Amino acid sequence: MPMNNLRKTFLHSKHVSLGANLINFGGFDMPLYYTSIAEEHHFVRNNCGIFDVSHMGQIVISGEDALNFSNYILTAKIEVSRKIQYALLVNDKGNIVDDLMVYPFSEDQILLVVNASNIEKDYDHLLNNKEKFDVVIRNISDSFGCIAIQGPESFNKMSKIFKNLPLHSSDYMYFNDENGPLLISRSGYTGEDGFEVYAHDSYINQIWDKLYDDGVKPIGLGARDTLRFEAAMPLYGNEMDETINPFEAGLGFAVDFTKTDFFARNILINQKDTLTRKSVALELIDKNIARSGYEVFFEGTKIGFITTGYLSPTTKKALAFALIDINYAKLGSTVDIMIRNKYYKAIIRNKKFINKNNKI
Repeated sequence: MPMNNLRKTFLHSKHVSLGANLINFGGFDMPLYYTSIAEEHHFVRNNCGIFDVSHMGQIVISGEDALNFSNYILTAKIEVSRKIQYALLVNDKGNIVDDLMVYPFSEDQILLVVNASNIEKDYDHLLNNKEKFDVVIRNISDSFGCIAIQGPESFNKMSKIFKNLPLHSSDYMYFNDENGPLLISRSGYTGEDGFEVYAHDSYINQIWDKLYDDGVKPIGLGARDTLRFEAAMPLYGNEMDETINPFEAGLGFAVDFTKTDFFARNILINQKDTLTRKSVALELIDKNIARSGYEVFFEGTKIGFITTGYLSPTTKKALAFALIDINYAKLGSTVDIMIRNKYYKAIIRNKKFINKNNKI
């Protein structure tokens, strides 16, 4: 897509004025970094950063059957509460259409926050499967901006602007004030304590300005990816897609079989019982970096591929996620990664790359 045809968030002018390195991400003109990925990564781990994540989509399910439909179309068991929930959309093969966050406001109003590149696909999937439910499904992604405030100083910075903030991870609050509707959740995608804030155009700009003036550093999508990777959080398009099922991706916790009827339930049961691939963590023994798409081998036989790989800024270790044949997925086993036509050894390890500091 030509750069001049890319969509722009409500905060786009901020990124331009700050001299951000801008890229096409999911059809949006988004900041990859402002200074450097490594510098921004460390700032979030040690202080507090602010991300423009307005490219994420928001879809509202409303109506008499909103909760029932949500429980039918999503893999997790959705309950009305003041806690957000993680869930998956799957296709008729049981593979992952998207992963998303659910804000269960009430039995007749549910908000889904979906990945930017999947907004239209998710919206169509919901519309195509709602026929027996009394619901209205609206894509309101163009109406709201979203910022994520992440890092150990996030509560201190946010409490200067808002009172009675959510106290625990996944808690959220929603209200209207003189500036319009405001949704704040204690959540994020970094492994650090933090908040995600949704508001209309002028309000989200106002909040950004207050945080920026208080020393909260703008952070680009490059550091967002290295931060989420270190926190062992999967990314759609890497650790999951429509060729990968929830159990292969290590997301079986988001599939609740206590629900007696939901989309592709029987297929998902079969997948769980006949698992052939598994997502694993790798640490390179040989000096190199494994990138997404690199092939993984065992004694000359291809057994899988890398889904994400980095030299971890925090640990200084070359780490990766890979989707491999389950027969070779034992912790402590050694495998080979093909990098520029040469094998480099790696060991299968646990996914605890860092100690998470979010308030779970």
